[in-house]
Amino acid sequence: MTKETITINLENGLEATPAAMLVQVASRYDSRIYIQSSDGAVRVNAKSIMGMMSLGLSAGENVVVEADGTDEQEALHGIEDYLSGKVAG
Repeated sequence: MTKETITINLENGLEATPAAMLVQVASRYDSRIYIQSSDGAVRVNAKSIMGMMSLGLSAGENVVVEADGTDEQEALHGIEDYLSGKVAG
C-alpha cells in the first residue's frame, strides 16, 4: 500500500467534470485507489463517481491518495499528475 498527500491544482477543484475525469484516470489501474479528505473525515473509492462527487473538494485543498495493488506506484503517480494539473485526464 502506498499513500501520498496531494494538493488539488485543478482550476475548479473536483466539480462534476473533473471528478468524472479523475474516475476515468483511476479506472485505468488495477489497484484499489482511495481518496481521503485532508481532515480524514471522508474516504471514498476513486473509481466511484458518486463517491468522488460527495467529496466536493476545491482547488488548493489537500487530499490523501492511497493505492494498493500490483500497479500502485503507477496509479499514485497518475492520480498525482491529474490532480496537480500536470496532465489532462
